[in-house]
Amino acid sequence: MTGPSRAAVLPPSLRAPLGVVGALAALVVAVLAVLFAGHSRPSRVDSWLVSPTADSVRPPLRYVADTLDFLGEPTGSVMVVLAAVTCCLLLRRPRAAVLMPAGVGLAVGTATLLKQVVGRTIHGPENLSYPSGHTTFFTALAFVAALLATDRLGLGGRAGTSLVLAATLVAGAAMGWAEVALGAHYPTDALGGWCTALAVVPATAWLVDRVADRGAERSVGPTGGPTVGAGPREGR
Repeated sequence: MTGPSRAAVLPPSLRAPLGVVGALAALVVAVLAVLFAGHSRPSRVDSWLVSPTADSVRPPLRYVADTLDFLGEPTGSVMVVLAAVTCCLLLRRPRAAVLMPAGVGLAVGTATLLKQVVGRTIHGPENLSYPSGHTTFFTALAFVAALLATDRLGLGGRAGTSLVLAATLVAGAAMGWAEVALGAHYPTDALGGWCTALAVVPATAWLVDRVADRGAERSVGPTGGPTVGAGPREGR
């Protein structure tokens, strides 16, 4: 029988390095939140990188940016998550199927809450911008997909961590570029969204494993068989 550690969505070899990454990412999110709280203008870094309030992308790249943006909208994100959950189930990875909506949902929910708390705006007071929820979503999605790939490929700690970081960097950079190019976010909003996902998803994955492992322990007795009273009883 496959043990709980082997079935873990967050392999033990990845827990420490990704935990450190998550802690550092949370620190970056907090620092940026303090720096930009209540702001309605780009920072010097934002202005140095690009003109953050201008819609600066033209066809054919405009079509790419619009497509990425759609994937982060409610309709597009639901479609993507449902497809990803279906893939997890087809691959017989139930924990990944749970983590996909849970990790993505909690990450985006955290970003939404932070927007209300920080109060940074773009294009008017009604457009809260920090952190970028679109970037958070796409990064979280890539994070879970990379964990699944790590499991399928049997990668160790260093290789698995590298794969996760590479996948999240590509996904975060792609969506961040789209949001900035479309004038929806400042570059530092995208950085905050990327870091939000890096902080939330590994913690959620650890929690999913803990709950699943405890459920498995309760259903298996000390000798490896079912717990007493778990099965049907014969009539007397």
